[in-house]
Amino acid sequence: MSKLLWIAFEASDAPAAAGFAQAVGLGFDLLQISGQPVTDIGADKVLSANLSEMPTSDGLAKAIAGVAGGYSHVGAVSSMRSKDVLARVAGLMDAAMVTDVVAAESPTRFKRPMVAGSILATVEVLSMPAVLTVRPAGFAKGDRGGSSSVESISLDATSVAKRLGASARGGARPDLTQARVIVSGGRPLKDAQTFESVIGGLADALGGAVGATRAAVDSGIAANELQVGQTGKIVAPDLYIAAGISGSTQHMAGIKDSKIIVAINKDPDAPIFEFADYGLVADLYQAIPELRAKIGK
Repeated sequence: MSKLLWIAFEASDAPAAAGFAQAVGLGFDLLQISGQPVTDIGADKVLSANLSEMPTSDGLAKAIAGVAGGYSHVGAVSSMRSKDVLARVAGLMDAAMVTDVVAAESPTRFKRPMVAGSILATVEVLSMPAVLTVRPAGFAKGDRGGSSSVESISLDATSVAKRLGASARGGARPDLTQARVIVSGGRPLKDAQTFESVIGGLADALGGAVGATRAAVDSGIAANELQVGQTGKIVAPDLYIAAGISGSTQHMAGIKDSKIIVAINKDPDAPIFEFADYGLVADLYQAIPELRAKIGK
Protein backbone atom coordinates (compact mmCIF):
# COMPACT_ATOMS: atom_id res chain seq x y z
CA MET A 1 0.00 0.00 0.00
CA SER A 2 1.32 3.43 -0.95
CA LYS A 3 0.90 5.88 1.89
CA LEU A 4 2.89 8.70 3.48
CA LEU A 5 3.83 8.96 7.13
CA TRP A 6 4.63 12.61 7.87
CA ILE A 7 6.84 13.28 10.88
CA ALA A 8 6.04 16.50 12.75
CA PHE A 9 8.60 17.09 15.47
CA GLU A 10 6.38 19.94 16.65
CA ALA A 11 3.00 21.32 15.62
CA SER A 12 4.47 23.89 13.20
CA ASP A 13 5.90 21.06 11.05
CA ALA A 14 2.49 19.52 10.39
CA PRO A 15 0.76 21.80 7.82
CA ALA A 16 3.40 21.19 5.13
CA ALA A 17 2.25 17.56 4.94
CA ALA A 18 -0.94 18.44 3.08
CA GLY A 19 0.73 20.18 0.14
CA PHE A 20 3.36 17.49 -0.30
CA ALA A 21 0.86 14.63 -0.04
CA GLN A 22 -1.34 16.29 -2.64
CA ALA A 23 1.63 16.72 -4.99
CA VAL A 24 2.58 13.04 -4.84
CA GLY A 25 -1.03 11.85 -4.83
CA LEU A 26 -0.88 9.95 -1.55
CA GLY A 27 -3.02 9.73 1.54
CA PHE A 28 -1.10 10.35 4.73
CA ASP A 29 -0.96 9.84 8.46
CA LEU A 30 0.71 12.31 10.80
CA LEU A 31 3.15 11.21 13.49
CA GLN A 32 3.37 14.20 15.84
CA ILE A 33 6.19 14.00 18.33
CA SER A 34 5.27 16.95 20.53
CA GLY A 35 2.58 19.60 20.93
CA GLN A 36 -1.17 19.53 20.57
CA PRO A 37 -2.32 17.25 17.71
CA VAL A 38 -2.95 19.08 14.44
CA THR A 39 -6.20 17.58 13.17
CA ASP A 40 -7.31 19.94 10.38
CA ILE A 41 -4.81 19.26 7.56
CA GLY A 42 -6.44 16.22 5.99
CA ALA A 43 -4.50 13.39 7.64
CA ASP A 44 -6.29 10.07 7.84
CA LYS A 45 -5.18 9.89 11.46
CA VAL A 46 -2.83 11.63 13.85
CA LEU A 47 -0.48 9.51 15.93
CA SER A 48 0.24 11.71 18.92
CA ALA A 49 3.29 10.93 21.06
CA ASN A 50 2.88 14.15 23.09
CA LEU A 51 6.48 14.13 24.38
CA SER A 52 7.45 16.94 26.71
CA GLU A 53 11.11 16.71 25.72
CA MET A 54 12.61 15.85 22.34
CA PRO A 55 14.60 12.59 22.58
CA THR A 56 18.13 12.25 21.25
CA SER A 57 18.37 11.52 17.55
CA ASP A 58 19.38 7.87 17.76
CA GLY A 59 16.58 6.97 20.15
CA LEU A 60 13.98 8.95 18.21
CA ALA A 61 15.05 7.41 14.90
CA LYS A 62 14.62 3.92 16.34
CA ALA A 63 11.14 4.82 17.61
CA ILE A 64 10.07 6.33 14.25
CA ALA A 65 11.38 3.35 12.30
CA GLY A 66 9.27 1.13 14.51
CA VAL A 67 6.13 3.06 13.55
CA ALA A 68 6.99 3.56 9.87
CA GLY A 69 6.85 -0.09 8.80
CA GLY A 70 4.20 -0.54 6.11
CA TYR A 71 4.39 3.02 4.78
CA SER A 72 5.77 3.63 1.29
CA HIS A 73 7.00 7.14 2.10
CA VAL A 74 8.27 8.80 5.28
CA GLY A 75 8.64 12.58 5.13
CA ALA A 76 9.32 15.69 7.19
CA VAL A 77 10.05 19.39 6.72
CA SER A 78 13.72 19.96 5.83
CA SER A 79 15.67 21.08 8.88
CA MET A 80 18.87 20.20 10.69
CA ARG A 81 16.84 17.99 13.04
CA SER A 82 14.93 16.14 10.34
CA LYS A 83 18.05 15.45 8.28
CA ASP A 84 19.76 14.09 11.39
CA VAL A 85 16.88 11.91 12.52
CA LEU A 86 15.51 10.76 9.17
CA ALA A 87 18.94 9.79 7.86
CA ARG A 88 19.09 7.37 10.79
CA VAL A 89 15.55 6.20 10.04
CA ALA A 90 16.52 5.48 6.43
CA GLY A 91 19.49 3.47 7.62
CA LEU A 92 17.41 1.45 10.05
CA MET A 93 14.79 0.75 7.37
CA ASP A 94 17.34 0.11 4.61
CA ALA A 95 15.47 2.76 2.64
CA ALA A 96 16.32 5.23 -0.10
CA MET A 97 16.60 8.85 1.04
CA VAL A 98 16.15 12.16 -0.80
CA THR A 99 16.77 15.44 1.02
CA ASP A 100 15.53 18.97 0.34
CA VAL A 101 12.78 17.97 -2.10
CA VAL A 102 11.38 21.06 -3.85
CA ALA A 103 9.04 19.38 -6.36
CA ALA A 104 7.52 15.98 -7.07
CA GLU A 105 6.89 14.60 -10.56
CA SER A 106 5.49 11.32 -9.24
CA PRO A 107 5.64 9.23 -6.06
CA THR A 108 9.12 8.10 -7.14
CA ARG A 109 10.58 11.12 -8.98
CA PHE A 110 11.62 14.22 -7.07
CA LYS A 111 13.52 17.44 -7.74
CA ARG A 112 16.16 18.67 -5.30
CA PRO A 113 18.85 21.38 -5.44
CA MET A 114 22.52 20.50 -5.67
CA VAL A 115 25.80 22.45 -5.61
CA ALA A 116 24.38 25.08 -3.21
CA GLY A 117 21.25 25.49 -5.31
CA SER A 118 22.95 26.18 -8.64
CA ILE A 119 21.70 22.86 -10.10
CA LEU A 120 18.22 21.36 -9.86
CA ALA A 121 18.46 17.57 -10.12
CA THR A 122 15.70 15.07 -10.80
CA VAL A 123 16.13 12.00 -8.59
CA GLU A 124 14.30 8.72 -9.12
CA VAL A 125 13.80 6.34 -6.22
CA LEU A 126 14.10 2.75 -7.44
CA SER A 127 13.04 0.98 -4.25
CA MET A 128 10.59 1.53 -1.46
CA PRO A 129 10.21 2.79 1.18
CA ALA A 130 11.49 6.31 0.45
CA VAL A 131 12.54 8.68 3.22
CA LEU A 132 12.30 12.37 2.31
CA THR A 133 12.94 15.81 3.74
CA VAL A 134 10.87 18.48 2.01
CA ARG A 135 11.15 22.24 1.50
CA PRO A 136 7.53 23.42 1.93
CA ALA A 137 8.02 26.49 -0.28
CA GLY A 138 7.99 24.25 -3.36
CA PHE A 139 4.48 22.98 -2.69
CA ALA A 140 1.04 24.54 -2.53
CA LYS A 141 -0.46 24.99 0.90
CA GLY A 142 -3.21 22.49 1.57
CA ASP A 143 -6.68 23.61 2.57
CA ARG A 144 -7.29 23.55 6.32
CA GLY A 145 -10.44 21.87 7.53
CA GLY A 146 -12.00 18.67 8.79
CA SER A 147 -10.95 16.75 11.85
CA SER A 148 -8.63 13.74 11.82
CA SER A 149 -8.93 10.99 14.38
CA VAL A 150 -6.24 11.06 17.06
CA GLU A 151 -4.49 8.00 18.42
CA SER A 152 -2.17 8.39 21.39
CA ILE A 153 0.96 6.29 21.07
CA SER A 154 3.96 5.56 23.26
CA LEU A 155 7.37 5.86 21.62
CA ASP A 156 10.28 3.85 22.95
CA ALA A 157 13.11 6.31 22.36
CA THR A 158 15.68 4.81 24.68
CA SER A 159 19.17 5.79 23.64
CA VAL A 160 22.83 5.10 24.29
CA ALA A 161 23.37 8.88 24.28
CA LYS A 162 22.67 11.01 27.34
CA ARG A 163 21.58 14.64 27.26
CA LEU A 164 23.58 16.57 29.84
CA GLY A 165 21.65 19.79 29.46
CA ALA A 166 19.54 21.91 27.14
CA SER A 167 19.19 25.61 26.54
CA ALA A 168 17.19 27.74 24.14
CA ARG A 169 17.10 31.41 23.29
CA GLY A 170 14.26 33.48 21.97
CA GLY A 171 10.67 33.64 23.13
CA ALA A 172 7.39 34.13 21.37
CA ARG A 173 8.90 34.84 17.95
CA PRO A 174 7.65 32.76 15.00
CA ASP A 175 9.52 29.65 13.95
CA LEU A 176 12.03 30.41 11.18
CA THR A 177 10.64 27.85 8.78
CA GLN A 178 7.09 29.18 9.16
CA ALA A 179 7.65 32.94 9.53
CA ARG A 180 6.31 35.38 6.94
CA VAL A 181 8.96 37.95 7.84
CA ILE A 182 12.59 37.20 8.77
CA VAL A 183 15.30 39.66 9.76
CA SER A 184 18.81 38.20 9.60
CA GLY A 185 22.19 39.55 10.63
CA GLY A 186 25.80 38.70 9.96
CA ARG A 187 29.21 39.07 11.54
CA PRO A 188 29.17 42.93 11.63
CA LEU A 189 26.77 42.76 14.60
CA LYS A 190 29.83 42.49 16.90
CA ASP A 191 28.34 40.61 19.86
CA ALA A 192 25.24 38.78 21.06
CA GLN A 193 23.81 41.79 22.89
CA THR A 194 24.13 44.03 19.83
CA PHE A 195 22.66 41.31 17.60
CA GLU A 196 19.60 40.94 19.82
CA SER A 197 19.12 44.68 20.15
CA VAL A 198 19.46 45.54 16.46
CA ILE A 199 18.27 42.46 14.57
CA GLY A 200 15.90 41.19 17.26
CA GLY A 201 14.47 44.67 17.73
CA LEU A 202 13.57 45.07 14.05
CA ALA A 203 12.19 41.53 13.87
CA ASP A 204 9.95 42.19 16.87
CA ALA A 205 8.78 45.47 15.37
CA LEU A 206 7.73 43.62 12.21
CA GLY A 207 6.30 40.61 14.03
CA GLY A 208 8.92 38.41 12.42
CA ALA A 209 11.57 35.81 13.20
CA VAL A 210 15.30 36.28 13.68
CA GLY A 211 17.90 34.58 11.50
CA ALA A 212 21.69 34.60 11.29
CA THR A 213 24.56 33.65 9.02
CA ARG A 214 26.89 30.77 9.76
CA ALA A 215 29.67 33.28 10.46
CA ALA A 216 27.52 34.97 13.11
CA VAL A 217 26.73 31.63 14.72
CA ASP A 218 30.32 30.38 14.62
CA SER A 219 31.55 33.58 16.26
CA GLY A 220 29.04 33.26 19.11
CA ILE A 221 26.98 36.29 18.10
CA ALA A 222 23.81 34.27 17.44
CA ALA A 223 22.40 30.95 18.63
CA ASN A 224 22.86 27.85 16.49
CA GLU A 225 19.12 27.38 15.99
CA LEU A 226 18.99 30.75 14.19
CA GLN A 227 21.37 29.75 11.40
CA VAL A 228 19.91 30.18 7.93
CA GLY A 229 21.56 28.60 4.91
CA GLN A 230 22.52 25.37 3.25
CA THR A 231 23.80 23.89 6.52
CA GLY A 232 21.16 25.63 8.63
CA LYS A 233 17.46 26.21 8.10
CA ILE A 234 15.94 26.59 4.65
CA VAL A 235 13.43 29.45 4.70
CA ALA A 236 10.89 30.94 2.31
CA PRO A 237 9.25 33.98 3.94
CA ASP A 238 7.27 36.71 2.20
CA LEU A 239 9.96 39.18 3.28
CA TYR A 240 13.63 38.46 4.09
CA ILE A 241 15.73 41.36 5.37
CA ALA A 242 19.48 40.68 5.33
CA ALA A 243 21.46 43.18 7.38
CA GLY A 244 25.24 43.10 7.25
CA ILE A 245 25.22 39.90 5.17
CA SER A 246 27.57 39.68 2.21
CA GLY A 247 25.64 36.92 0.45
CA SER A 248 27.74 33.76 0.46
CA THR A 249 26.64 30.89 -1.76
CA GLN A 250 25.85 28.85 1.35
CA HIS A 251 23.55 31.52 2.78
CA MET A 252 21.81 32.32 -0.49
CA ALA A 253 20.99 28.63 -0.99
CA GLY A 254 18.88 28.83 2.15
CA ILE A 255 16.89 31.96 1.26
CA LYS A 256 16.47 31.81 -2.52
CA ASP A 257 12.78 30.86 -2.25
CA SER A 258 11.95 34.06 -0.34
CA LYS A 259 9.36 36.19 -2.15
CA ILE A 260 11.16 39.49 -1.48
CA ILE A 261 14.78 39.88 -0.37
CA VAL A 262 15.93 43.22 1.03
CA ALA A 263 19.67 43.73 1.53
CA ILE A 264 21.26 46.33 3.80
CA ASN A 265 25.04 46.51 3.44
CA LYS A 266 27.53 49.37 3.40
CA ASP A 267 29.62 47.57 0.75
CA PRO A 268 28.09 48.40 -2.66
CA ASP A 269 29.91 45.42 -4.19
CA ALA A 270 28.49 42.84 -1.74
CA PRO A 271 27.34 39.76 -3.73
CA ILE A 272 23.93 39.80 -2.06
CA PHE A 273 22.91 42.84 -4.10
CA GLU A 274 22.92 40.63 -7.20
CA PHE A 275 20.12 38.54 -5.68
CA ALA A 276 18.19 41.14 -3.68
CA ASP A 277 14.91 42.59 -4.91
CA TYR A 278 15.71 45.78 -3.02
CA GLY A 279 19.13 46.96 -1.88
CA LEU A 280 20.16 49.71 0.50
CA VAL A 281 23.83 50.73 0.58
CA ALA A 282 24.04 51.96 4.14
CA ASP A 283 25.44 51.24 7.59
CA LEU A 284 22.99 48.90 9.30
CA TYR A 285 23.48 50.79 12.58
CA GLN A 286 21.96 53.85 10.92
CA ALA A 287 19.51 52.18 8.57
CA ILE A 288 17.75 49.88 11.03
CA PRO A 289 16.97 52.56 13.66
CA GLU A 290 15.56 54.71 10.83
CA LEU A 291 13.41 51.80 9.65
CA ARG A 292 12.09 51.28 13.15
CA ALA A 293 11.34 54.98 13.46
CA LYS A 294 9.39 54.89 10.18
CA ILE A 295 7.19 52.04 11.37
CA GLY A 296 6.79 53.68 14.76
CA LYS A 297 8.45 50.96 16.88
